[in-house]
Amino acid sequence: MDLQINHKSAIPLHMQAEMLLRELIKSPEYQNGKLLPNEVELAKRLAISRTTLRLAINKLVYEELLVRKKGVGTKVASPKFSSKSKNWLSFSQEMKNRGIEVKNFELHVSWVVPEEHIADFFELKENRKVLKLERLRGKKDDPFVYFISYFHPRVGLTGEEDFKRPLYEILEQDYLIIADLSQEEINAKAATKFIADKLEITQGDPILFRKRFVFDQAGRPIEYNLGYYKADSFTFTVESRRD
Repeated sequence: MDLQINHKSAIPLHMQAEMLLRELIKSPEYQNGKLLPNEVELAKRLAISRTTLRLAINKLVYEELLVRKKGVGTKVASPKFSSKSKNWLSFSQEMKNRGIEVKNFELHVSWVVPEEHIADFFELKENRKVLKLERLRGKKDDPFVYFISYFHPRVGLTGEEDFKRPLYEILEQDYLIIADLSQEEINAKAATKFIADKLEITQGDPILFRKRFVFDQAGRPIEYNLGYYKADSFTFTVESRRD
């Protein structure tokens, strides 16, 4: 792409640089993760000072269009995936509604004796086993969420289901279980080594942790879900209305 600043224009240089950068980062090579030219090289190509260039870059970083890492460089930010607190759906359904194809990088099914707090949530007797489903999911070449789900035995899941299908679709169509209510807790955490390895980030990096409690139409607990999201890949949106 031909990058040229018009030094005779009435438009400030940093605004011209910003407009050129907006066009530059639309190109496929930068959308696919290639680093932008370094500031010295880019400022030289535009015939402007690094200070002027930095004003333009900072604007795009602020808008979360670019991400800058010290010692690495500047590149186009990965799009954030959002989830709304209202009209909640399964992860697969959320992504489908956004036209995003979900990839399962890992899928593990086991029967376990749950920890005490999970057994208490399900109101189960001691040593009663539940189905545990673990999935590493994301878009192509980008795993960005690790889910751990526990299901009440009454649901009827065997572990032989095709979990590439949307989870709540399986429950409703195959077992006549309708997920009616979700209660959620969300907070920021530092990634453990286990989660960091799964999400391909560094141990201690910030992640978004979501705990979801799901109930059927009779108010009975059916799922206890833990979700660990890359912090730079996910946004949770809350919609509130004053009564």
